Amino acid sequence: MKEVRVELGERSYIIRVQPGLLDKFAFLLPKASTAAIITDTNVGPLFAERVKYALTKVEHHQPGVIMIPAGDEHKNSETLAAVYDRMFELGLDRSSMVVALGGGVVGDVAGYAAATFMRGIRYVQLPTTLLADVDSSVGGKTGINHPRGKNMIGAFHQPSAVFIDPAALQTLPEREFAAGMAEVIKYGIIRDAEFFGFLEQHATELRGLQPDAIQHVIVRCCEIKADVVAADEREGGVRAILNYGHTIGHALEAITGYSFYRHGEAIAIGMNLAARIAGRMGMIGEDIVNRQARLLQEFGLPAEPGDVDKDRLVAVLRGDKKARAGRVRFVLPVEIGSVVVSEDVTDEMVKELF
Repeated sequence: MKEVRVELGERSYIIRVQPGLLDKFAFLLPKASTAAIITDTNVGPLFAERVKYALTKVEHHQPGVIMIPAGDEHKNSETLAAVYDRMFELGLDRSSMVVALGGGVVGDVAGYAAATFMRGIRYVQLPTTLLADVDSSVGGKTGINHPRGKNMIGAFHQPSAVFIDPAALQTLPEREFAAGMAEVIKYGIIRDAEFFGFLEQHATELRGLQPDAIQHVIVRCCEIKADVVAADEREGGVRAILNYGHTIGHALEAITGYSFYRHGEAIAIGMNLAARIAGRMGMIGEDIVNRQARLLQEFGLPAEPGDVDKDRLVAVLRGDKKARAGRVRFVLPVEIGSVVVSEDVTDEMVKELF
């Protein structure tokens, strides 16, 4: 078993990575009076009974299952209200625990429900998608979407633990795996040139879900994110680099109703456009722009958004939670493995990209 510790003082926790962990994770849990598994209509039929059985063996009571509709378009206040209703029906109390079983939408909704139910109860993450493995399950960001912006309503609420079973990726549709690779590639750009090179050299093994390559990728991404989160838990400084590709990516998701792009697809487009902005500003050469584009393409990720209402996109950008005093903040690469946060990108520069 591989372990990565997220150092946050009394809120510290361990990320554990091992095939088969879905069946064994419950033995590593702190005791709880009751537990509720929050999952969705895609993941629940695949894994909910296994996780329920694992919890029953250890806790000797039947955990409840809360099923939410799959899809980012359902990461909203209506779904959250339905989750609260079921938490009351199941009799959860302040010593209960939530188990988030699924991808990023499940983790965000379950985490926010745990953060706010009875002013905060414990939860653990059992991610089942690559994107959730390497990104959304770690760091304590929870929340829901609003028509005016992605993740605009939320809270920081760190999990008690994260359990990653790479074998769960065998059930992942190809499009979802590719979406997760966008976040994986992001880590190479923002923090680790050697890791970026590994991705270039082992793309075939990764697409084939070769276990050693997949586990290496998951562990390395978690190490990078754990270091960044430990240095800046609430995004007051360095944690902003994790938003590479997300400024335009989130805006694209918002103006298309959170239903056209997978999250990672929108981020891939955002990364490609951010690199092109950096190139036009003289921060990087065309070689770096093209190198990133080739690696994204290697996993079938989109590079361009197609027809977009440029004025609406810019309006959403200005309302982004990362903007300050009306100035949009972009994370821009200066080389493979290093980025900066810039407020010098103008609306006209963004519009020219489309």
